[in-house]
Amino acid sequence: MASIDESKQFIALNIAVLTVSDTRSLADDKSGQTLADRILGAGHHLAAREIVTDDVEAIRAVIRRWIADAGVDVVITTGGTGFTGRDVTPEAVEPLFEKRMDGFSIAFHMMSHAKIGTSTIQSRATAGVAGATYIFCLPGSPGACRDGWDGILAAQLDYRTRPCNFVEIMPRLDEHLRRPKAQGATV
Repeated sequence: MASIDESKQFIALNIAVLTVSDTRSLADDKSGQTLADRILGAGHHLAAREIVTDDVEAIRAVIRRWIADAGVDVVITTGGTGFTGRDVTPEAVEPLFEKRMDGFSIAFHMMSHAKIGTSTIQSRATAGVAGATYIFCLPGSPGACRDGWDGILAAQLDYRTRPCNFVEIMPRLDEHLRRPKAQGATV
């Protein structure tokens, strides 16, 4: 079971939140606000927060910009992971991944199944790494965002989590590319 090593110092990450919705604005974006509140509450920095329509190219444009931005370590999307015709977040984001993170989807569905039963199969939550940036795609409900953050991301984005976490390997994410983004990162 994971635990926090209090002898380690917390490292704040720069996390961007993208809400994918045809109907939301910042004023009524409960899912994006849920993530923003949790990110800040954990001691991380909210690097950016935007809303984009359910459009593959619009989603990709924002994600690509954040991948290229040295000031963004992590991207979390909310919305567009279902099965309706407008749900295109996985189609937009997965082709950008250099490496898929299948375990995220599995962990999310296991946790979700315990709360909502078989309805969890209606989500296509996904994650991966691109350009030394972690990308996590969550469903569009505030409950799913709470579960994804509280049950998985809060621990994995905390350097003090043992036996392992995503923060400790960040400096090596792009070693195969020899890109400058993660160079100089110390953990």
